[in-house]
Amino acid sequence: MPVETGTAPTASRIGPRAPWIWMYHSVDDATCDPYGITVEPDRLEHQMNWLRRRGLRGVGVAELLRALATGRGDDLVGLTFDDGYADFAAHALPVLQHHGFTATVFVLARRLDGTNTWDPLGPRKRLLSGDGVRSVAAAGMEIGSHGLRHTDLTRLSPADLRSEVLDSRTILSRVTNQPLQGFCYPYGRLDERTVQAVSLAGYQYACAISPDPPHGLLALPRVHISQADRSWRLHVKHLLHHAPRCIGTSRPAPTSERVSE
Repeated sequence: MPVETGTAPTASRIGPRAPWIWMYHSVDDATCDPYGITVEPDRLEHQMNWLRRRGLRGVGVAELLRALATGRGDDLVGLTFDDGYADFAAHALPVLQHHGFTATVFVLARRLDGTNTWDPLGPRKRLLSGDGVRSVAAAGMEIGSHGLRHTDLTRLSPADLRSEVLDSRTILSRVTNQPLQGFCYPYGRLDERTVQAVSLAGYQYACAISPDPPHGLLALPRVHISQADRSWRLHVKHLLHHAPRCIGTSRPAPTSERVSE
């Protein structure tokens, strides 16, 4: 089914507490995993079962924010998968579909059908092709941008930053034949300049990791979920999420400076 689109909620409409959003990357054999970003399919199944046993449902970030904006969504958890690994379609998608869950997959627009060459320690992992992205979207997953090539945006020139943020949105919108609402900062690195670029490019929200300072919907915090996360660790992370935390407010871009696609 196609991903529903709509106007993004403002920070004030979704309340003061940050939405609970889980961050995944690869779903595959975790034997060789120097960066701790791989979760095996059986462990993902365990983690999704943990959510279901607690009456929680995994959804894409755009759906989560829409629900929170209408005063609903207490039973929803955002699920995100960074980098657009091909193993999402092979291993994660069947698990999500089994539970009736959805997720947001953040894709690198200029690395379709490529590999994760930005990880020097390896192992090399194949990324989704254009057809793979379309197939994932057709299965009900939200597609978001992770930039063009997995580059630290805070180190780029203004022109290169604009290209990473805006061109990636344009490319992926054409691939999926639908508008993109969400962006994800590579490495979780952001600053005032990168947040402004994301706003100017027309994204309705953006995902970070632990942004400091907060930027509201343009730098949503997420919790990393790993192969080590069994029930007791997930319980602790759940408790920590309910500790006092504010999503802050984002600075809207001036209307006269908004970049068109």
